[in-house]
Amino acid sequence: MRLPLALALFAALPVAFTAAHAQSNPPILTDGTILDITATGKTSAVPDLATIDAGVVTQSATAAAALSDNAARMAKVLDALKTAGIASRDISTSTVRLSPQYRYADNQPPAITGYQATNTVTVKFHDIAKAGGILDALVREGANQIDGPNLSLANPDAALDQARNDAVTKARARAELYAKAAGLSVSRILSIDENGENAGSPPPRPIMFAARAEAAPKTAIEPGETDVTVNLSVRFLLK
Repeated sequence: MRLPLALALFAALPVAFTAAHAQSNPPILTDGTILDITATGKTSAVPDLATIDAGVVTQSATAAAALSDNAARMAKVLDALKTAGIASRDISTSTVRLSPQYRYADNQPPAITGYQATNTVTVKFHDIAKAGGILDALVREGANQIDGPNLSLANPDAALDQARNDAVTKARARAELYAKAAGLSVSRILSIDENGENAGSPPPRPIMFAARAEAAPKTAIEPGETDVTVNLSVRFLLK
């Protein structure tokens, strides 16, 4: 018996939908045991970039005077940076702030006693060995606020690739261990997911310097070594 055309098309719809759905989301067929391993790869490198915030904080009775004094002292700080050979692209303004200063007394509203102006620049030093001497020069020229340094790698790609290789090697070794314990063997890797990386940037470490910089010992910055890490999730097929 022949079905009406509309009924025949309707009956074919579920089959067509199922086939299309199967093509867009093909099932993962595995003949074995799935093992998921998380591994962290690590390598060490000597930092070749120091990032430091240096600035000037001034106070005066009026806002205009605080800003004017700050601008004059900051100009000397910027000149000192350029005289030391720091390129303009490695100097960027990070903070400009003007805020009133208050005196508080019982049962009285706060009274403005003056104004504080702050101007801070972020400076990148590609020659870490010279950074300490330049910071001393900045203090002599009027800088009275220094934070840092944050030591890092200017080009971390090669070190990150080494860490990735280390992570895969560790994951494979761990998979071999589990497979042997279970009486199986590692057949192949099904997937690798990168879950995060650290390109070798530790938290900033503050520099302490004396108020009378002329009499203070020279500031020294030692690069040491920094760890570069990559986290991977690797899925293995065991047979």
